[in-house]
Amino acid sequence: MKKYTNTGSKDTRSGFGAGMTELGQKNENVVALCADLIGSLKFDEFKKNHPERFFQVGIAEANMIGIAAGLTIGGKIPFTGTFANFSTGRVYDQIRQSVAYSDKNVKICASHAGLTLGEDGATHQILEDIGLMKMLPGMTVINTCDYNQTKAATLALADHHGPAYLRFGRPVVPNFTPADEPFIIGKAIMLNEGTDVTIIATGHLVWEALIAAETLEAKGISAEVINIHTIKPLDEAAILKSVAKTGCVVTAEEHNFLGGLGESVSRVLALNNPKPQEFVAVNDSFGESGTPEQLMEKYKLNNQAIVEAVERVIKRK
Repeated sequence: MKKYTNTGSKDTRSGFGAGMTELGQKNENVVALCADLIGSLKFDEFKKNHPERFFQVGIAEANMIGIAAGLTIGGKIPFTGTFANFSTGRVYDQIRQSVAYSDKNVKICASHAGLTLGEDGATHQILEDIGLMKMLPGMTVINTCDYNQTKAATLALADHHGPAYLRFGRPVVPNFTPADEPFIIGKAIMLNEGTDVTIIATGHLVWEALIAAETLEAKGISAEVINIHTIKPLDEAAILKSVAKTGCVVTAEEHNFLGGLGESVSRVLALNNPKPQEFVAVNDSFGESGTPEQLMEKYKLNNQAIVEAVERVIKRK
């Protein structure tokens, strides 16, 4: 299988910050809004370089979304930033009415998603945000896997017209995608070709899927690994082509299995080519306090869990 190298672990939120810094220099219509979390969202350089295009809203997330929607009317491209829990659940009505229904060109950017914000605990660990956002008509939903991909996605969103949700994380994770790899919204990336099983992963689980594929190879199982960074619109053609070859699929995500990537893949298969599927995801529960590593192990969101899911699904072929 193709080998991927960790070129230096970084947090994905810093990829967002780097993307915003570059956008500030390249596109004068890009503006940034933050809900009292400048450091956490890595907005520091954007604020320093473009104070006239930075809006500190404070702990008033609903107001932030409304202001962002209004800014689009004058041709601005607003990027809002706060934790994923506050970016979606807290302001869902404002997003639905002022952004999605009104088809406003707002980029809702969310850090600290999933379990891996760790010690902040269950109240902050949103595991249903992908489902909330993908159900909104016209909403693009992106979940990136490393620093480089998060930066590339941030840049791509400035050129994409329409409501969008960009989800990334707090912890330091392997940075393994090429820095110059084009980010095409809605286009899956084939990481490893295989013949026995398709592993479709998103976000922090992409690296875990690659490790799992190496373990499986040593066991004589050939795993095809696909990085789905765009959950909506979903690259249905890539999924169907792969599963037609392998005959079974495992989906892996740092999200509740209800409403996430796995369910989107299930729908595609049910309508076109039903095949056995196993889910590596949180099993309909909230999180808890702990280190990211402890939580990912307890909730079975790691490479070992992917290997075990593959072994189960192959028996169902």
